[in-house]
Amino acid sequence: MSLPEALQGAVADWLGTHAGNRRQASTALSATYRAGGSSARVDLGSYLVARLPATFAAVDRVLAELARRRPDMAPASLLDAGSGPGTAAWAAAGRWPGLETVTFLDNARAFLDLAVDLSRHGPAPLAAARALQGQIQELPPGLSADLVIAAYALAELPQARAAAVAEGLWRASRTALVLVEPGTPGGFARLHVARQRLLGMGAVPVAPCTHALDCPITGDDWCHFNVRLARSRAHMHAKAASVPFEDERFAYLVVARDGAPPRGGRIIAPPQQAKPGITFRLCSEGRLEAAHVARRDGRAYKLAKKLDWGDLMPPATEEDGP
Repeated sequence: MSLPEALQGAVADWLGTHAGNRRQASTALSATYRAGGSSARVDLGSYLVARLPATFAAVDRVLAELARRRPDMAPASLLDAGSGPGTAAWAAAGRWPGLETVTFLDNARAFLDLAVDLSRHGPAPLAAARALQGQIQELPPGLSADLVIAAYALAELPQARAAAVAEGLWRASRTALVLVEPGTPGGFARLHVARQRLLGMGAVPVAPCTHALDCPITGDDWCHFNVRLARSRAHMHAKAASVPFEDERFAYLVVARDGAPPRGGRIIAPPQQAKPGITFRLCSEGRLEAAHVARRDGRAYKLAKKLDWGDLMPPATEEDGP
């Protein structure tokens, strides 16, 4: 996974005109991110180098799953709520070329200005995006879009407010709502309470949930996923990294206005492969379970080898492959 060429160029142009100590600022940014602190005062250059690629990779992976489960969905409008530099909007524009209008909403003026600067390098909907300064806790009256995305935005709020904010975002969405958070216990906890509120309002789970029943994940466990992304030279320097890739752990929730939850079980941990076969940890129909596919099962095993953490395992009775 790597950034689109146009976004890479936009970031490179911006960094070329804004000098700074990226390594020192990236260390501080990582600490802020892990603690769920506000991004309002972070160094913008360090954010572009250290966080934008990972955020894009996570959101793009989530939107790919939404497109897979709702192949007929063609949003004409997008609200990037808590937009930061507009990362989620770039991912959506790449996923749905027919997108017509984009709105950035962020409380930090510096991030909004950065989003506008970067978007000038993007396709027409991004280049003409509207930038609104405001809080996701109090959306401007009348603001709505076919698709609403809030990526790594709830993390900056107290957990007690997550459900109410999710409700407001849901009311603003005409087709689907996408929430993406850090793959931490705190990130999952916010999505957990948001899910409860949204299901109570009639939202239909699209992913990762395969049901509208109570979440079976309790205690110290949490639901999260992983995406691997390539590190740029600037990224490696800023993080003093020695390997050319980074793993981003994320949690997410996608709900829609219509349709039905997907059939099957969500793979919620890395598959365990051994000589006898592959064992998967699944969340399915409101319960956690282990599914084992034996090597001797031929076609089923061949299909199972293609499945990974985060994928959907089709029901055993379903003839179509993944």
